[in-house]
Amino acid sequence: MDEMNQFEVIDNVIDYYKALQAIKRANTCENKVLDYEIKTTRVKLEKFGVNLHDLEYED
Repeated sequence: MDEMNQFEVIDNVIDYYKALQAIKRANTCENKVLDYEIKTTRVKLEKFGVNLHDLEYED
């Protein structure tokens, strides 16, 4: 994977992670599928060396 494609993949996964977090914040009940999606997306981002602390949703 060349550098630009890797950047695009990381950028897309970050956008997906942000969307999942927004859904989680708006969710009013337990959703194990959503929790699992967030967990697996975190693993993917960590694999790319992304600092997830900076991506946490804050009020």
